[in-house]
Amino acid sequence: MSVVVQGKVVMQRVGKERMSPYAVLVKSLTQEEVLEQFPEIIPINNRPNTHSSASSGDEHKDSVFTGHDEEQIKLMNENCIIVDWDDEPIGAGTKKLCHLMENIDKGLLHRAFSVFVFSADGRLLLQQRATEKITFPDLWTNTCCSHPLCVDAEVGLKGTLEAKVQGAWTAAVRKLEHELGIPPAQTLKRGKFHFLNRIHYMAPSNGPWGEHEIDYILFYRVSDGCTLTVDPNPNEVRNSRWVTQHELKEMFANPELKFTPWFKLICQSYLFEWWGQLSDLSRVENDTQIHRMV
Repeated sequence: MSVVVQGKVVMQRVGKERMSPYAVLVKSLTQEEVLEQFPEIIPINNRPNTHSSASSGDEHKDSVFTGHDEEQIKLMNENCIIVDWDDEPIGAGTKKLCHLMENIDKGLLHRAFSVFVFSADGRLLLQQRATEKITFPDLWTNTCCSHPLCVDAEVGLKGTLEAKVQGAWTAAVRKLEHELGIPPAQTLKRGKFHFLNRIHYMAPSNGPWGEHEIDYILFYRVSDGCTLTVDPNPNEVRNSRWVTQHELKEMFANPELKFTPWFKLICQSYLFEWWGQLSDLSRVENDTQIHRMV
């Protein structure tokens, strides 16, 4: 399956019989080659264990940030987890490093997560990304999409898939508060996370920016009788709404609405099937396979 973004086919399932030239490139890169090609990456054993790299204050002089919001520029110093084809951590790389298409074209890959929050009655919380966002501004998407950072609590130190998933959950709690104002105490007590699977995709955004991620797909179901406080951060979220399956399909049919490529990809591949199983996700959760769409 492929998705057309800006007139180009940029995502394709990698079948057993054939891999795209880009997938071959990414798979061929050893950890040593990645570190050699991108000297800005701090090897995993030497990482600073901080959310962000120190800012020089010179970001405004960088032409890629011309015209962008100051708060969003600061977030480009966050230390994402650079990974190899098998989702093994290589080191810490800034959000800026990870999202420049010139680096993505060379195969640079990082870890991400996408959270889908469902109310107790089965409605999905959507957000429209703020105009201030550097990548994919003003597009509608799932509840929260971001990155585990290269810190002890989020990297998955034990190296098991279970540990990596726990790191993604920890990051999700942090970002649900940052983007949507959902108090962590509510997230931790009023519902439950479910890890569905991981998808590997690449998509260009606006200007010099893009995405190339192994994305942890997380469902969160609010418990019966409970609600979440949603108070969006206007620097992150332009709009939000709870929708039924029918309402989401109506939004997709509206040519005036635009959506992030990963959200459309997940919807076309999995979402509506999984949505119908919210009462019991045991048959579809904890998939250990990385689903390739590059």
